[in-house]
Amino acid sequence: MTVVANDRIEMADSDDERDLDEMFAALERMPVPPGYKAEIVEGAIHMTPQRDVHWNIIRRIVRAVEDTFGMDVLVFSDVRIDFPGGMNGFAPDVAKLRSGAVKSERGRWRHEDVEFVAEVISRNTASSDYGPKLATYAAAGVPVYLIADPYLGRCHLFTEPKDDGYTQELRVPFGTDLDLSRTALGLVLHTGDFPRD
Repeated sequence: MTVVANDRIEMADSDDERDLDEMFAALERMPVPPGYKAEIVEGAIHMTPQRDVHWNIIRRIVRAVEDTFGMDVLVFSDVRIDFPGGMNGFAPDVAKLRSGAVKSERGRWRHEDVEFVAEVISRNTASSDYGPKLATYAAAGVPVYLIADPYLGRCHLFTEPKDDGYTQELRVPFGTDLDLSRTALGLVLHTGDFPRD
């Protein structure tokens, strides 16, 4: 579900003067339904329900990262990270930060420290995950971007960011091991247990 900011949130200023902090503060005052994740993509507020299939894939990815790097690895789900470009306060389904990353003076994780992002497609997020988010992650230099699509039963891997795109793409069906050992992530992701929707 996409909520246009003017429909539900009163903003002091309009256009490019809106500040992500103000928008998130307004979001926190809204009656967001339980089980929804909210993020801001190119200045538009997106609220997406979390479903069990979605969460089970996220959990398997996080578990693989923890199994490889240990329980102290900096890996998060649905935590706000501000990315460059026009009003991008994303809450990636999975984000792994480099070892030694520290929060900014504003108390937020920095996009410069993100080594890996995974997004799990929901019915209403595919255009964002394959569009503005892909371009933003590439422009921010995120080395590895993975999209898991439970509707099509496949993963789409993007590596080697350049400008607002990636130079390398790979599609694999669920059930195929995804070899990320030569990427910044450095692991093999088993997708055999990824549920389909």
